[in-house]
Amino acid sequence: MTTLSGPLTGPQVASFFAELGITHVVSVPDSTIGPWHEAIAGHPALRLVRVCREGEAWAVAGGLHFGGAVPLVLIQCTGLFESGDSLRNIVHDWNLPIFSVIGYRSYLNQETLPGDTCLVFTEPMLTAWKIDWLLVTDASQLSEMRAHYERCRNAGVAGSIVVAEGRA
Repeated sequence: MTTLSGPLTGPQVASFFAELGITHVVSVPDSTIGPWHEAIAGHPALRLVRVCREGEAWAVAGGLHFGGAVPLVLIQCTGLFESGDSLRNIVHDWNLPIFSVIGYRSYLNQETLPGDTCLVFTEPMLTAWKIDWLLVTDASQLSEMRAHYERCRNAGVAGSIVVAEGRA
């Protein structure tokens, strides 16, 4: 079982995804999750699928789901904003239980980046899209992350882990 302490690293994240049974990670890199790509791509149980836009990520994950895979969408919150219509279609119109990990830009830098509107819109957007989400501010929340994923998976609903980004 993976143990997370300190900042999340690529190898820790890749092992965690594999332990959850994820088969494909569909992603657009950002400054925090981009460095995880190398470890995800190198993990024998995972396949990293890079897309150009976040809206594509939801559609590709939907197709993978229909093909029998267990995909995960890995994007930053700014990509969540960009991809709303695709998310709506895949999660609500098609009722697919696509899980995501979303980087929460500037969450840990609120005093140094006081005007970042990601802090205004991320949580309300997830709530408006009726995504069952969990905010992760510390790597020690592994058991909560696992329980949240399993709860969503067992209920057959989309869910998200929202990972606080910024200064550790």
